[in-house]
Amino acid sequence: MLELTMATVSGAEEGATAGMLMAEAPSEPGAVLRVGRDKSVCRLATPDDWLFISRVHLEFLCGPEGTWQLSWLRGSQPDPSSEVIVAIGAHAQPLPYGGTVTLPGGGSGEVIVRDRTAPRSVNVGFYHEV
Repeated sequence: MLELTMATVSGAEEGATAGMLMAEAPSEPGAVLRVGRDKSVCRLATPDDWLFISRVHLEFLCGPEGTWQLSWLRGSQPDPSSEVIVAIGAHAQPLPYGGTVTLPGGGSGEVIVRDRTAPRSVNVGFYHEV
């Protein structure tokens, strides 16, 4: 099972956890959880006016053998107005635009989507239960 928690944070709310959203999916091939502005396809939806987030920005997809991968989906613009950082333990690395990374089984971490133009972020915590 993959469990996600999401908080939207603007500069004045640094560290706030009010309004946290949660979603989960079983670790079965083809299971998917999406994060973005489009509430019709995203289990975790961000504010409509946060345009640094694409309609469908992040996709967590369960592959064969119950392994989860995270993809930063390309939006309609050639250059993103955000950056995505994946933090697992003490290690944090940027995820390239259009890139994919495999999440550790039985691990946890955080995906941070930062607006390049304002002090805002979307913080998505994940826990992969084996």
